[in-house]
Formats: sequence, C-alpha cells, structure tokens
Amino acid sequence: MPQPSAQVTAAEISRIAGVTRATVSNWRRRHDDFPAPSGGTESSPLYDLEEVRAWLAARGQAAAASPAEELRTVLRLHAQSGKPGASDLLPLVLAAARRTPDELTALANLPDAELAEHADDAVADVADVVPATDTARFTPDEATVLRALLLCVRDQGGEVALGVLAERELEDSAASGTYRTPEPLADLMARLVPGAPARVLDPACGSGSLLAAAARRGTSALYGQDTVPVQARRSAVSLTLTAPEATTVTVRTGDSLRTDAFADLVADAVLCNPPYGDRDWGHDELAYDPRWAYGFPARAESELAWVQHALAHLEPGGHAVMLLPPATATRASGRRVRAELVRAGALRAVLALPPGAATPLHIGLHLWVLQRPEPGGPERKSVLFVDTADAAVGSGSGTASGTARTRTRGGGRSAALDWTAISERAVAAWTAFAADPDAFEGEAGVARAVTVVDLLDEVVDLTPARQVRASRADVDPDELSAEVEATRRKLVTAAKSLDQAGQNAEWSPAGTSAREWRTATASDLARGGALTLLRTVPEAPRRAEQGDGAAAEPRPVLTGSDIARGTGPTGDAAELRSEAAAVIAVGDVLVRAVASDGGAMARVAGEEEAGALLGLHVHLFRPDPARLDAWFLAGFLGAEDNIAGASTGSSVLHISPGRLRVPLLPLEEQRRYGEAFRRVHELRVEAQRATRLAEETARLLSGGLTGGQLLPSRETAGVRGRGGDSPR
Repeated sequence: MPQPSAQVTAAEISRIAGVTRATVSNWRRRHDDFPAPSGGTESSPLYDLEEVRAWLAARGQAAAASPAEELRTVLRLHAQSGKPGASDLLPLVLAAARRTPDELTALANLPDAELAEHADDAVADVADVVPATDTARFTPDEATVLRALLLCVRDQGGEVALGVLAERELEDSAASGTYRTPEPLADLMARLVPGAPARVLDPACGSGSLLAAAARRGTSALYGQDTVPVQARRSAVSLTLTAPEATTVTVRTGDSLRTDAFADLVADAVLCNPPYGDRDWGHDELAYDPRWAYGFPARAESELAWVQHALAHLEPGGHAVMLLPPATATRASGRRVRAELVRAGALRAVLALPPGAATPLHIGLHLWVLQRPEPGGPERKSVLFVDTADAAVGSGSGTASGTARTRTRGGGRSAALDWTAISERAVAAWTAFAADPDAFEGEAGVARAVTVVDLLDEVVDLTPARQVRASRADVDPDELSAEVEATRRKLVTAAKSLDQAGQNAEWSPAGTSAREWRTATASDLARGGALTLLRTVPEAPRRAEQGDGAAAEPRPVLTGSDIARGTGPTGDAAELRSEAAAVIAVGDVLVRAVASDGGAMARVAGEEEAGALLGLHVHLFRPDPARLDAWFLAGFLGAEDNIAGASTGSSVLHISPGRLRVPLLPLEEQRRYGEAFRRVHELRVEAQRATRLAEETARLLSGGLTGGQLLPSRETAGVRGRGGDSPR
C-alpha cells in the first residue's frame, strides 16, 4: 500500500526555502508552475513536499532552513504518517551528543536499515540515564527523521534538538501544565538555598530547569521525578548534557505524591514548582500517609501536600524553596496546616513575585522558603515576608507612605521584569534574616519579620503584601509631607501643560453642513503602493534555539495596551512566538487590533518606539511620505466611526485593518489635518499625565490624613465651616 504523500503549509515552505511567507505568497501568484495545493482548505492550503522541493530545486532555490527547522518539518510529517511520536527520539539526542561531528556525519550517511540498527544500539547505551527507554525501537521507515535529528545535534547542539523534540511531543500528547520555569526565577530559587547542597530533589521536575539551576551552583547529585514521561526524559537528557560536573543525575517517571520514586532519599535541599489546583492529588488514598506531619491537607490544598512532601525528604536543617500560587497563603481550607508550619518553625519566609514572573502570568506567585526543624534546634520566633513588586520595574523601594505601588503590566500580559533587582531584593532580605532573625531590621512596604504570635490568628494570612504594609510608626511625617509636596508640584506643572495643549487645539466650523470627501480603504491604498500593512502573526510555541552564536539583545515590544495608555513599549519579545515580527520605524502608524472604549486607538511612532517589535494585537500602517501624511492617516484610522465600521465580533471587537477608510485629499491639506491630529494627541497625552499625578497626589494625601502623618490646615477647616456641612 503506497505511503500517503507528505504535505506542508505555506509557512513550512518559507522555512524550508529560507524566505518570508510573503515571498511564498508572491510565488503562488506570479508563477503558474508553482505546485497546486494537494490538500487543506482554501484559506489554509497544503502542498506536496516533494513537488515543492522539486520546484525549488528547478529554480536554484537551495533549502536554507536551519537543521532545527528541518527537524521540525520532518517530525510533523513523521507524525502525519501515523508513525511513533518524538518521545522515543529523546534518548537518541543524548547518545548523539556523545559523538563527534565526523561520527554523526558517518551515521547519517548509512543505509536506512543500518541507521535504524545503530540508533537502537545507541539508545540502549543510555538506558541507565533516561527513564523508560526500553520502548524505543526504530525501523528503516524512520531513517529520514533519524538523519534530521543527527544533523541537528551535529550543527546546533543537543539542547536545540532536545527542545524541538520536546515541543513536538507536548503538542502531540496535549499535555497540560507543562510550563518551563524561567531561568532567572530558577536561579533565584537556587540562590535562596543556603550554601551549596550536595543532593537536590525536584519531585515535579518538568524539563529540569530547577535542577539545572542547582547544578550551576555546584550541586553534584540531582534527583527528579515527573508524571509526564516526555518531561522526565527531557529532564534526564538535558541535565546530562548541561551539567557534566554532576556525578549523579537520576530522573524517574511517575506521580511523586502517589508513587514516590525516591521514598528513601534524604536530600539537602528541595526545589519545586508543583502543579496548582489539582483536586485529584490523592486525597482519599493518602489519608494516613506519614508525610502529613503538619496536618492532613484538604482536597483543595494540593500545594500544601507538595510542601509537606518536600519537608519529608529533607534532612534536619535542610531547606526547600517552593513556587506556589498566592491562594495557598490565604485559603480557609489550608489555615490549620499553615498554622502548624508557622508554629513548628518549618516556614521561614514567603516572598511575593510580580505578575509575569512565571506561568500563570496574570498573577503574582509566591516563593515559600521552608526548613525542616532540627531536634533540639533553635526556636524560630518569626517569619520573613518580602514583596518584590516595586523591584520588578526598577522603581526602588517604595514610597514614604509605605503603600505598595501598582504593579506595572505591559503588553501581552506583563511588562518585562528586572530580574536583577528582584533577585537582589529577595536574596539580600533572606540572607540578612537567616543570619540573625532577631536582629533583622525590615523596610516598610518591602520586607518585614513578623512574629509567630502575630501570625497565628483566626486566618493565618501569609500574603507578603499585607504583612509588609507600613504601620503608622513606620512613616515619617516630614518625609511624607515632602513627597506630597513634590507630587503636587508635578501635578501643577502637568495642569499648566494640559491647559497649553488645550489652547493649541484650534478649529473652525465647516459651515452649515459637514464636509464630505471621497474615501478609499486601506487595502486599496496598499494595493496602490501608498502604504504597507504589517502585522505580527504568532507561530507554534517553540523553545529558543541555542548554538547560533551570541544571542541578540532582546527588543521591547509595543502592545495595544501601550497605545491605549500612551506609554512606550513594555511588552516581552518572548511572548510573541514569532521569528518574523515587524520592526517599528519612525513615522509608522500603529492601530490597536482590538477595539475598546479606553484610550487612544492609533498613534504615530516616534523615536521612543523606533526599533521596537510590533506586538500581536497591533496593526502597522507604513505610509509613503510622498503620498500620505502620517498624522493625517493616524487621525482618520483611529476615528470612532471608522473603527466601528471596520470591526467584527460581539463581545470582543476585532479590527479588520483593510476595511478602514481614509479620505482622498491633496498632501498639503493632509498636512493641515495631520498637524491638528498631532495637537489632539498631545492634549490626550497631557490629560493622561495629569490624571495619573492627580490620583497619586490624592492617594498620598488620603493615606497621610488617615494614618495621622498629615493634619488638615486651619484654612481648610474655616472654608468647610462657612460652606455648610454637605458638599454641593
């Protein structure tokens, strides 16, 4: 029976040929001999791979895809033909990485049958390192994917090949909760463990990020377990490749709570980012488990089960650092266990991270630092609480009032974080507290040591933001008064600028009736060459490839939220999931892709935005300056009626950029409108600035008056008395 023909998308053709997707679209339109679609739909056609390769070869268009891209394409076709998944190939990455480039080249040149046989032998050689490798058996039909893997390891390294295989397998298996712990966060968690522990366990190791961070700090024995087989294999291979100094790397597959693969292991430290909100963690069958030394966790408290699992694996005095959701610190169902952890001295510190530190990105997660009590050890009378929210954007240590500032969120989900500042604040506070808890001097609104007695109330709330909040005694009245005065002066200056901007926005009536003009759609203007339409399209999630030389400095990303708020680019390039994001230039017109009532819909890029990447939910219009004025274009594109006419959807209104209409006016007249729209933009910016300063001034005054640091003036009281008791 003939094998089904391999089919590829237009995006895959662009990667194979090393061109953009726009180039592939041009080939389809301009070359009659371009292969006809062999499947798919009209909007997403599929093409025969061999026909495409033959067409490219006939045109002298050599394949320019990187080995990693070639491996991705071959893997998709491999799965498309019903062959085994990528998981069986993971051990082969480790086996290949142990060979020289010449040896890999020789293997890739073997006949299909011999190549499959050598691959089986190579996997058998690493069976003691990679869990569940006994199922890996290769056939001659898999020679194509075996060769692509060997060449990827040879040219780009084992870590790149490993990432490609893992991302493919996770997509195929629809595994949930398989989120990689960001490297800066993993390093921070490893730094919070005092000293250099020899044995570190991660009972929910995922891809091995936390164990790799421990290895970078000198740990020699690494132990991990994960319930997702592909993650366990990936972790074993990755750690063996990247931590050669570790003498022991042991990773097992399975549920650590139900079937602990390291039941007899006593570790020096535990690092863990466990699954959250898992009601099926084994509540019923583990009711009498000896690990629950601090109380049997409720069904909704899987995180507290993981906390006690970690403590059970520690030697007396050993430390555990856990990444947990903020609800663990407050849920009523966990109050009793939290109280026992505090009372016994097992909980040493809780550190709040800003939103965006790790998945889920929309909430600020917590780090719990735990220490297994030592028999006859010192009594622990307090718990450290640290809030790193201000450090996230390098804003310093907070205001004199001690009130936590609003966390800054940017584009896709969160602003780019200042991990250096976050880590320095967290480590400095924890190091000082661990050295001498009784002598620790906190910082209002940032860090505070709270006594066990104060924590053991009817709630046992372990939320850092509440515990570090400044008390009345912490705020100096003179400092607060000076801060209020400085903010008030900025507000007065902003109000004057707003008044000037309002006077600059001049206009005159059009007469007895509104002016009318002929219009053209943005699509028509693009076809005529008057402007270019660009948008960043996300691709399939993938791991960043390594081994291609020095990493480029990350660019900021301009998002729809930035346009609405009138701020500079705040998005994170890692969230784009696209290698072809447009780069913004001065004079580009940027329009939000989703309509909403708040803030501006469009603006013109200036020097601040130049060089930033275009966010996922922003349309870019690049006008020809000889035919279109940028501010004229921005003003009409962002008009309320224009946006409404080009929107689709009900609850969420998506903008169809090609349907937006623009008046057809002479360039000189466009410039007059453009200058008017530029002044309107300045008015909006000044209004937003004045509003922010007014809110900040009011917040400081209100907090100072209610906290006792500020007193109302006698003149205020006099005016109040003459005006009556009720505000008008």
